[in-house]
Amino acid sequence: MKSSTHSFAVNTGFDASERYPETLRPLLNRTDSDEARREIASWEGYDVTPLVSLQGLSSRLGIASLHYKDESGRFGLGSFKSLGGAYAVLRILLKHVEKKTGRKVDAAELISGKYAHLTGDLTVCSATDGNHGRSVAWGARMFGCKCVIYIHATVSEGRKLSIENYGAQVVRVPGNYDDTVRFCASEAERLGHIVVSDTSYEGYLEIPRDVMRGYTVLAAEIVEQFAGRAPPTHVFVQSGVGGLAAAVCSYFWDAWNDRRPVFVVVEPENAACFYESVRAGTPTVVGGDLETMMAGLSCGEVSLIAWDILRAGANAALSVSDSSVSACMRALARPCDGDAPITAGESAVGGLVGLLTALGDADIKAQLKLDENSVVLCIGSEGATDQQLYDSIMKSDTAFSAEDLAA
Repeated sequence: MKSSTHSFAVNTGFDASERYPETLRPLLNRTDSDEARREIASWEGYDVTPLVSLQGLSSRLGIASLHYKDESGRFGLGSFKSLGGAYAVLRILLKHVEKKTGRKVDAAELISGKYAHLTGDLTVCSATDGNHGRSVAWGARMFGCKCVIYIHATVSEGRKLSIENYGAQVVRVPGNYDDTVRFCASEAERLGHIVVSDTSYEGYLEIPRDVMRGYTVLAAEIVEQFAGRAPPTHVFVQSGVGGLAAAVCSYFWDAWNDRRPVFVVVEPENAACFYESVRAGTPTVVGGDLETMMAGLSCGEVSLIAWDILRAGANAALSVSDSSVSACMRALARPCDGDAPITAGESAVGGLVGLLTALGDADIKAQLKLDENSVVLCIGSEGATDQQLYDSIMKSDTAFSAEDLAA
């Protein structure tokens, strides 16, 4: 991609062992993942999201096949985030009711309103770029508690309104995403609210772990969708704080063991906290406004749980520019060569941008062993979660051409 800039780092902390390490099982494991899936699969509207084969695009890219996990229809919220925040809210309320009554209850009882007198006075809160906050708000409305969501200065009005539509109070905070995370935590302490964050930090691990357990549901679906054939050789997953990337990496490692794919974490160049952490060998904060078109990835601090998993399980970190985001969105929406059209939001195409970047750089392509035999998986993490912005991008007549793959 001629106008793009990017940076690549091989992860020297990568663990090449075949088996998922016992040291990581307290963080994420398939037993907890299976429990999350049984619960989430019982919710109204659950369905396995499609794994789309983009054979036309893969032929143009010179690889064996390209598979795209399309999360645009997940629970009507348009994002994989619906799996995490809402599940964590449920876990909080179930534990609260059990503590108050001495008995274990289930989601159906909460949804029925039977325990509204116990849950109705609780308030959950979160900082968000949009999708996670919508999931938390949806979960709070579904299971019966109050909700306050904090957004930073550049979150669009469309995303703000979509959160408010689920009954949450939305508070806009000056600064970037990480400033909002800190403000949310301080307000929660002052007001007695419960933080439901998709990022973990020292002293705050349990709830983010539940969020990530929810995310593993899509990884479990992918493993089943590949049943009867070899797993992908390469996975390119976009990352903000790292929750999705770590959840997928963990599940694939545990499920596929010695056949696990080459795993590449992709980030915007202005918010490349995992890339900088890999370079430093320790979690490293990225400062500045973190501005990126891929709004859901605008994060400057890697989650500690995600760091522990990705430090061991990811092969490489790749930071990319925004220059090809719109072209990738249009390429999926207006495909050629027989591929089905896909509605992909700005953050959804991060992995695909990473793949194109790697294929356009001979050194990276060689290091990752990308060739005509490669079977690549990308995760389309969201649909058009900001419809106005999506429509404006689709209005462009700029075509996706072979030039987009040029170094």
